[in-house]
Amino acid sequence: MSLDLKNGNINMGHGSGGRAMAQLIEGLFLKYFDNALLRQGNDQASFDVDAGRMVMSTDNHVITPLFFPGGDIGSLSVHGTLNDIAMSGAKPLYLSAGFILEEGLALAELERIVISMAGAAQQANVKIICGDTKVVEKGKGDGVYINTTGVGVVPKGINISGDLARPGDAILISGTIGDHGISVLSKRENLEFETTIKSDSAALHELVAEMIKVVPQLHCLRDPTRGGLATSLNELAKQSGVGMQINEAGIPIQTEVNAACELLGLDPLYIANEGKLIAICAAEDSEPLLSVMQNHPLGHNAAIIGAVMEDKDQLVQMQTSFGGQRLLDWLMADPLPRIC
Repeated sequence: MSLDLKNGNINMGHGSGGRAMAQLIEGLFLKYFDNALLRQGNDQASFDVDAGRMVMSTDNHVITPLFFPGGDIGSLSVHGTLNDIAMSGAKPLYLSAGFILEEGLALAELERIVISMAGAAQQANVKIICGDTKVVEKGKGDGVYINTTGVGVVPKGINISGDLARPGDAILISGTIGDHGISVLSKRENLEFETTIKSDSAALHELVAEMIKVVPQLHCLRDPTRGGLATSLNELAKQSGVGMQINEAGIPIQTEVNAACELLGLDPLYIANEGKLIAICAAEDSEPLLSVMQNHPLGHNAAIIGAVMEDKDQLVQMQTSFGGQRLLDWLMADPLPRIC
């Protein structure tokens, strides 16, 4: 029996290792992810890489709902791992994809997710070269969970790490914050706003490549996903043993996102992003870096938002719009679980 992508559903046989699983792989995953390395058909993919320092990252994606304005679990699973690789300055090369499917999941929904993944990978110029599929009983998997693992190569002479921020450095953000988290929440809770808030989910490695052309001595990069901008700055402050001072008025945020956060009692500084990055560089490099970021489609709202300070307590503080000081502590509880 052939795979019925229009009306069929996932059943336990699709994870059994038998004929049904082979049909799922051939009729869906290989159909959309097709490339020479994947077609090797082994339990691993063998490939050559340019000489250099390699990086590897893995990420699990358990978002609900599976589809949201501006993206879905498929494209997000590609963007999330590619961005983790890109934060080292690396060029992403390949991805693996692991699927945990729930019995009863409509094959039409799964195909939509796979098509989205394939499109995101193609747009980012990376290949999905190996994977795995497991099926769990109905009620135990929430539709689909996806793990992606990626590898990439760091260009010679580039050394970007979270422990390299130094007092006097400038802190930049590539664009508006909170878009992804509020987009997912609005879909999950059926909230209606005057305008649709779309996720910022995007692959950032091409933006990073342009940035390191201009400032190869860039110190730190971080994508502020779970925990948002505030938590990511705390992570970097701890890694580097420094403090940070940011300016609330300089942080770009959409009016609609800000209004939604006020309505829901949320702080946009702690809301997840999936297509933004924090950059830290020497103060003298900040204006050239800002210029190249603003000239890229994924950085046109980039801004310098603060500076790295000497601080043995490694605190992140913010000058508020009212002229006061606010401590931005670590995130203590996740305001938006299942967001990525």
